[in-house]
Amino acid sequence: MKRFMLAVIAVVLMLSLGTLAQAAAGPARARLDAFASGLHSLTGHFTQSLTDINGQSSKTSSGTLALEAPRQFRWDTLAPYKQTIVADGSRVWVYDPELEQVTVRVQSTEEAHSPLTVLTDVKQLDRNFKVAEQGEHDGLVWLRLTSTAKDPQFDYADLGFDANGLARMTFRDQLGSTTDIRFSGWQRNAPIPASAFNFVPPKGADVIGDVPVITTQPLKD
Repeated sequence: MKRFMLAVIAVVLMLSLGTLAQAAAGPARARLDAFASGLHSLTGHFTQSLTDINGQSSKTSSGTLALEAPRQFRWDTLAPYKQTIVADGSRVWVYDPELEQVTVRVQSTEEAHSPLTVLTDVKQLDRNFKVAEQGEHDGLVWLRLTSTAKDPQFDYADLGFDANGLARMTFRDQLGSTTDIRFSGWQRNAPIPASAFNFVPPKGADVIGDVPVITTQPLKD
């Protein structure tokens, strides 16, 4: 569960990379600037694979994602299993259909000392991350993000850009595992229905975690 949450947290930083670009100089910064300029919403497809510290790779998963500034995103894994992660601006909802379980977390907790701080307070960027050009390899130009937090959630995150924008992201977690995410089919600033970021737990699913309290007003006579 933590790995999938971490993957999404890393992806969400794309929405404000125009600010991040100011912290780096070089060809990757130029690609980043062009990709992020005027961006307020984004949809696309992803494929994701995980390699553990022993070099053993997991099966590749794939699905779709949607992001909208300032703090909303949706990540739907469709194959080889299904999982939905939705951030509505207040909470992060993780739904596992096979387990019939929904886990809820306060979104501000997920953002602490993570790339999500770029979305909530861009002034903290230089304090929370070191940004460095990584040159060109695998046909892409790369930037590396290294968290300055005392207890970071990942060792580093690398963003790879081609002529069309962000094409790939890799990051290594504290256990030494490496996640590789490849993106395709980007649609910039396309209308996204509000319902995409309004998660309603399916009937019969167990809901655990920081469930919001729903208050009702008494009926008037």
